[in-house]
Amino acid sequence: MSYCLNPTCPHPENLAYSQRCQSCGSQLLLSDRYQVLKPLGQGGFGATFLAYDQALPGEPSCVIKQLRPSATAPHVLQMARELFEREAKTLGKIGNHPQVPRLLDYFEEHQQFYLVQEYISGATLQQEIQHNGNFTETGVKQFLSEILPLLQYIHEQKVIHRDIKPANLIRRTQDARMVLIDFGAVKNQVTQGITGQSEQTALTAYAIGTPGFAPPEQMAMRPVYASDIYALGVTCIYLLTGKSPKDLEYNPTTGEMIWESLVQVSDHLTSVLRKMLEVSVRNRYKSAQEVLRGLEMEPYLDSLAKGMLTKSDLCVKEQAHNHVANSAVLCNNSPSNSTSAGVAQVAAAIRARRAKSVESVGLQAGGMRPGVLMAKPTILDSSNTSSLPIQNSKVVRKINTQGLLTAYLKGRRDFALHNLSMLNLQGADLSGTNFNSAQLQKTNLQGANLHNSDFGRASLTDANLRDANLSKAYLNNADLEGADLRGADLSNAYLSNANLRGANLCGANLTGAKISDEQLVLAKTNWMTVRPNGKRGLL
Repeated sequence: MSYCLNPTCPHPENLAYSQRCQSCGSQLLLSDRYQVLKPLGQGGFGATFLAYDQALPGEPSCVIKQLRPSATAPHVLQMARELFEREAKTLGKIGNHPQVPRLLDYFEEHQQFYLVQEYISGATLQQEIQHNGNFTETGVKQFLSEILPLLQYIHEQKVIHRDIKPANLIRRTQDARMVLIDFGAVKNQVTQGITGQSEQTALTAYAIGTPGFAPPEQMAMRPVYASDIYALGVTCIYLLTGKSPKDLEYNPTTGEMIWESLVQVSDHLTSVLRKMLEVSVRNRYKSAQEVLRGLEMEPYLDSLAKGMLTKSDLCVKEQAHNHVANSAVLCNNSPSNSTSAGVAQVAAAIRARRAKSVESVGLQAGGMRPGVLMAKPTILDSSNTSSLPIQNSKVVRKINTQGLLTAYLKGRRDFALHNLSMLNLQGADLSGTNFNSAQLQKTNLQGANLHNSDFGRASLTDANLRDANLSKAYLNNADLEGADLRGADLSNAYLSNANLRGANLCGANLTGAKISDEQLVLAKTNWMTVRPNGKRGLL
């Protein structure tokens, strides 16, 4: 089929390869090379179409965006033209980033403007939610881990997108990567500072963005980089709830979105999302890098007021173990010394010691190394769980196989910082579970369903994960050294910074996985291994 681009054509559909429109007589081949097939969408300033580029071998698909203002007043037309030209310049400046559609052509024909872009095949996040249901916490973490570096790159080019939402994020079929589309609402901070007042007024005469996703300052025509952070936060709420902003309630006093009772996520992710969604720009994350840092913070550090020993007890322990290096514990019993600065120092020392002694997490009391703060264990569940000595101010929990499976069947999904080493969980269904920073050394998870589970910073050394379902699993910074992953499904898994030294990936499916060639070189693969690009074979 050929489609007519004349906005006033009453019957734009034509037979394939027709030269002129049978209804209005307009020439159908745009710029003597683009055969338009069908419309993809329409907005206030333009319409998009799927087309073939007949000038290139194989006639590859492309997307054509046509300027189509909703009004014909001269000032509206001028504003639309400038926005359209700015989109072309911005796409050209952003360059060939793999998560942004490439600009292929830009021209004017018959007093209409056209952009030609790379066609991205895949489903939008909006379509994903409609077809597959809501995301889990792990899925949202994966999404943020992939989209935040892209947003950081865009902002480094001094560009504000201004219309981040599920409908503008496509998961590319080819490699399952997220692609951000529709830069028609971009605001270029470089040109903003040098434009005249009249031009600036014309360009901002309309608030650009999607109501509910755009923050207050953007709707007031004063967007900043943090405006994209807010829209990304709203997108996360949509992924977790399936509800668009217009279906959510808002605090009538503060204007804040009411969402926390609708989601089941960790306190850590809740705090990150809360700061992304701050109505006040002053209190919101200022950059994508700040959000990334927030996500990397230790999510399971208990409140120091509740989780640590009393200061007097700590001082006794410190005197008994005076070889503990770089302790930040204050040994003065006076309440006046219990300052926030002191607490911050203690927390920093705890994190530093934890980073240096990861291998000690999950060991029994008899196996504790010298220099680790210890106290009497606390019984959590006398039937099947026990707490190990307090180490680095954190109770490390040990749970047996039956206790874990029973708890999961009862709806529990959080086993972060648990010692699950050497358990037999063969064939168990543990999908959507939080194992962040857990110990799973030599654990038998053969054939287990671990879809969408969080293994961030977990230790899985020498674990048996043969034929396990790890699709969409979050394995950022996980230690998989020596793990058996033969035949495992790791499609769309997030393996950035994971240690794969000596891991057996023979026959594993890594289609769409976030993993580098450098990581794969350290692992064992064979001709049956499906690589991230979907092809079998060795590197």
